[in-house]
Amino acid sequence: MKNLSILIPENHSNLSSVILTFEVFTKANEYYGKNVFNIQLVSNSRKTVLHKGLFTIHPDVLLSDRPRAHLILIPALDEHINKTLGHNNVLIEWVTEQYKLGAEVASLCTGAFLLAAAGILNGKQCSTHWQAADVFKQMFPDLDLKTEKIITDEQGVYTTGGALSSLNLLLHLVEKYYDRQTAIFCAKFFEIDLDRNSQSPFSIFTGQKNHEDEAIKAVQTYMENNLSEKINMKDLAAEFSIDRRNFDRRFKKATMNTPAEYMQRIKIEAAKKSFETTRKNVNEVMYEIGYNDTKAFRLLFKKITGLSPLDYRNKYNKDAIVYST
Repeated sequence: MKNLSILIPENHSNLSSVILTFEVFTKANEYYGKNVFNIQLVSNSRKTVLHKGLFTIHPDVLLSDRPRAHLILIPALDEHINKTLGHNNVLIEWVTEQYKLGAEVASLCTGAFLLAAAGILNGKQCSTHWQAADVFKQMFPDLDLKTEKIITDEQGVYTTGGALSSLNLLLHLVEKYYDRQTAIFCAKFFEIDLDRNSQSPFSIFTGQKNHEDEAIKAVQTYMENNLSEKINMKDLAAEFSIDRRNFDRRFKKATMNTPAEYMQRIKIEAAKKSFETTRKNVNEVMYEIGYNDTKAFRLLFKKITGLSPLDYRNKYNKDAIVYST
């Protein structure tokens, strides 16, 4: 029997992802008819307090017991990422050691930050919660982050998108270690959609303004206030007295997007909000944000959200009227 170690970082892990992992694999053991995994909660402390003191976890195994793991699950971390990583060096070292000894490692949601800090994601694709993507890119700029992906699976290392999309990774692991039928049973029991393959439809683009370049912030604000306009980037740079050769470089450094990419993202975000809250058809929304090429708009919208404009509106606007467009 293999050991499944659910890691409990001190003070800053997410209780729900711990419980969901425990419940899914417990149910998989029951359905399969034998315990494929011995499920253990592993920590560096005999008592870990979570959610601002509301809950306490008492782990089964301490790192001082030198446990051996075959599969390690790292739960989502809270918003204090730097503090969490600083408090859990011993756990990071243990995960690294176990991976080198042959254990497979999976992170749920923002648990990917701990894997990244351990160096285990180097040279591999990875995912995390879309809302944490900008911080992740700032902290680990050399890693290949694929925020649109629900699951990444490379060389015994698994990551997943945000929040409850982690359930899809758990099913992926159940299918691998048990069988397809057990994964289907767990999907039905916990009512998990097996077909989800992207978190792009859930992403909200808020614009990266957590930087110190005031001129670029002014450019961003101008773009956001003129969504219907066809903006020439050369003219825009001149308008804000920024040398054209440095404009793209400064914008990319500040926002992690080129000016053209940023313009596309804020336009599509405006379109999404319109689809969610109004009964306008696809063409009306398209014209509002400055596009007049239906094919180009549809392709860009699907590239960013993973859904066609019509499918997005029908998914998120319960009062939507289906128009022929």
